[in-house]
Amino acid sequence: MKTPITPTTLHSHYLTTATFEAARQYHATRLHGHSFSATLHTALTRHFASWQGGELDTLRGRWQALLAPLDYQHINTLIPDPTDAAITHWLMQQCQNVDAWGHVQKITLQSTPQSGVEMDADGTLKTWRRYTFYCAHRLPRVPYGHKCGNMHGHSFEVMLQAKNTSADELDTAWSPLHIQLNYTCLNDLVGLENPTSEVLAGWIWQQLQATLPQLERVTVFETTSCGAEFDGTHYRIWKDLTLDSAVRFAAAPIGSPRRQLHGHTYRLRLHLCAPLDTVMGWTVDFGDVKTFFTPIFKLLDHKPLYEIVDLPDCDTAHIAHWILSKARAVLPEISAVELQETQGNGVIVK
Repeated sequence: MKTPITPTTLHSHYLTTATFEAARQYHATRLHGHSFSATLHTALTRHFASWQGGELDTLRGRWQALLAPLDYQHINTLIPDPTDAAITHWLMQQCQNVDAWGHVQKITLQSTPQSGVEMDADGTLKTWRRYTFYCAHRLPRVPYGHKCGNMHGHSFEVMLQAKNTSADELDTAWSPLHIQLNYTCLNDLVGLENPTSEVLAGWIWQQLQATLPQLERVTVFETTSCGAEFDGTHYRIWKDLTLDSAVRFAAAPIGSPRRQLHGHTYRLRLHLCAPLDTVMGWTVDFGDVKTFFTPIFKLLDHKPLYEIVDLPDCDTAHIAHWILSKARAVLPEISAVELQETQGNGVIVK
């Protein structure tokens, strides 16, 4: 008989995302509308759901219900001067009931694909913006035959996140760097002779420190599936993969659709943290991450997960915990595993 594992044993927190369409008018802007996306991050209590494994479904349903009063509404009727920050503050206030929401960690609101805010449980507000720039580069220190040693290019994206800062202030700080980086070869810039994603994130941080002291994090998206971030102290990278897997939840009650055979295209993100290799300019080679993780990947992709002997159940939290336990054996730098069964709805285990 499989031994049940509770969410508290898993050291996990859940995230759930819902969207709403709404009109608003704030400051001197005209009445206009957005497709908002709001994400809740919370650590759930042991008995949050009526059955083990039902936590994510329960959380998603409650979050959608909380956002329903905003959908297809003029937000000013609920929230005076409804900036992104004000809307997020309103959402946080609605989540003060610990029994209903677990231990809320943060709420993220995205009002456009390029911008949004994040609020921690203590009320700390961070604004973020994403920017695109087009560059060529090569990594001169990689071993012979490594594809990144060839001159190639990327549609890079960078996300800047800063405390108590407006989007306009981020735009102003970024503008000179955009001119410097866009349509260039990174290797030609002083300090970017070995332009790995980590080195680029650290370089951008250094360039912005004088004009943007509130900066919290620089995230560089080298591709849509991998990137690096720097917070002034630590370098982190991630690698995204997708898993097409079949599941059924053994603990689901009789009659629940979760007990039936079903499946997902899961989005798996491996988070890794390590000191920067000052010679290679990276924490871990993205290629090595893929190589070392591939044997685990093959156990999961296009497979029935309920047949894995040491997997207690097929809910997303158990799968993520199983992946983390296996990955630590081959990738000691791994710090967390994020598994989403649908976009914006999943579990992060550490």
